[in-house]
Amino acid sequence: MRHCSGWSVVVLLVLLGLGAGAQKLPTRDEGLFQMQIRDKTLFHDSSVIPDGAEISGYLFRDTPKRYYFVVEEDNTPLSVTVTPCDAPLEWKLTLQELPEEASGEGSGEPEPLDQQKLQVTVDEGTELFTYKGNDVESYVATSTPSGLYQLELLSTEKDSNFKVYATTTPESDQPYPELPYDPRVDVTALGRTTVTLAWKPTPTGSLMGQPVQYCVVINKEHNFKSMCAAEAKISSDDAFMLAPKPGRDFSPFDFMHFGFVPSDKGYGKDRGLTSNKISRAYTAKPKTSDIQKLCIGNKNIFTVSELKPDTQYYFDVFAVNSATNTSTAYVGTFARTKEEARQKTVELKDGKVSDVFIKRKGSKFLRFAPVSSHQRVTLFVHTCLDAVQVQVRRDGKLLLSQNVEGVRQFQLRGKPKAKYLIRLRGSRKGASTLKVLATTRPSSKQPFPSLPEDTRIKAFDKLRSCSSVTVAWLGTQDRNKYCIYRKEVADNYGEEQRRREQNQCAGPETRRKSEKVLCKYFHSPNLQKAVTTETVTGMEPGKTYLLDVYVVGHSGHSVKYQSKLVKTRKYC
Repeated sequence: MRHCSGWSVVVLLVLLGLGAGAQKLPTRDEGLFQMQIRDKTLFHDSSVIPDGAEISGYLFRDTPKRYYFVVEEDNTPLSVTVTPCDAPLEWKLTLQELPEEASGEGSGEPEPLDQQKLQVTVDEGTELFTYKGNDVESYVATSTPSGLYQLELLSTEKDSNFKVYATTTPESDQPYPELPYDPRVDVTALGRTTVTLAWKPTPTGSLMGQPVQYCVVINKEHNFKSMCAAEAKISSDDAFMLAPKPGRDFSPFDFMHFGFVPSDKGYGKDRGLTSNKISRAYTAKPKTSDIQKLCIGNKNIFTVSELKPDTQYYFDVFAVNSATNTSTAYVGTFARTKEEARQKTVELKDGKVSDVFIKRKGSKFLRFAPVSSHQRVTLFVHTCLDAVQVQVRRDGKLLLSQNVEGVRQFQLRGKPKAKYLIRLRGSRKGASTLKVLATTRPSSKQPFPSLPEDTRIKAFDKLRSCSSVTVAWLGTQDRNKYCIYRKEVADNYGEEQRRREQNQCAGPETRRKSEKVLCKYFHSPNLQKAVTTETVTGMEPGKTYLLDVYVVGHSGHSVKYQSKLVKTRKYC
């Protein structure tokens, strides 16, 4: 066994010497920067790795970083683990050859500090292990000589985080949770928006009694090989704008990227804010993160919910030692959620009325493909119960998206050989029934009667008596038949009750003969004068009535105007 009385002095002098000779971080003069980082005597960063503790570090791109630790006795076990986070790393472990005792040509005086430093920085030492990649990789030796060990790390792709763990007692330390004999994550159930995962528990928690919990990471890009890689991705997704690195200078372009503009006299002296125009050009926009991390305690079955249908997701599970916060990755998996149940598309025929039923919060798809060329399409939607959302696309282009309650008529610009896809989405309150008509024919040949934009019935309060009321409604330029009905209702009868009880698609054939007031034909060539009035008689004083007007088309299809509640005068 090698005696170490001189080792501590040598190592301390080495580290002090390196600290004394360290340069400040280079500026972003790229030529000077590259020259400085290649010159080991000008740019050298060193630190000591503690025995038995995980440390975190940060690498600038193309800038090596070195760590040192001492093995004091020969035949000592050694384990070094490096965990890349943001990017692949190149790392190398070497045993440095240092003199056992200080020499001053036999004088007993220590060598000058610069010469000791030169021995560390110039002498490459004995290379023990090299690795390049983004896996969590370890160097393990059951017996190593005493000496000063150097770990050099380099990231050639980008600035990156990493973690290092070194120990001379690997058998007893066990810093990372142990994986079971089968470390795979299995998908046990698959749905449209859910995936159930299962994995075998780590022996570290069940056999060794250490506090272990599991964390699940879900994303759409790839599996992660370490927890710190997943956390680095989460941090980058959460960042609104990347902050400048401490102690680092920037070029004029860098300052503009962070919302500053360089002055004419030099960007280092004047860092005024840019105008709003420049700031908007260079400010990063926040984005929704596509990665989630969920820590679920010690259970080893978990269902991930609120996923998107027909989407591929990657799932990783990490066993985390709650006491030390160290973690081990299981072998991740991936799965594609099931597709939405395919809706059967209903084909609409030109000029034919289709009855459509939609479940609560459900959807229906209708397709209309006119045979001949056309200049416009008339779409008629008549909701019978609750309101529905209507969305129309022509050859994939959105033409309209509206909520429809009652009766609506839409005029769509046509296109040769165009195809129309109509999506109907039901109400949250309950099931919906409706009638839909799509046609390229003139209005006079449509089975549904033409309607004015306003289908309300107006009552004239001043013309109200104890036995009659006078009402008016709008018509169109087409000659149609209008029938008016009345029904006595309770005084507390409200609009909500009316909507709940009545099917708006039910025609006059469903009404009692005693409720019919009259039918008449009406039209006007001038839309400004297309209004008709009618006095409803035979009512009782102080009573409430529900009035309905039906317009009947040439083929017998009818549409009801919006019902009107009226009340006769009690005293006359």
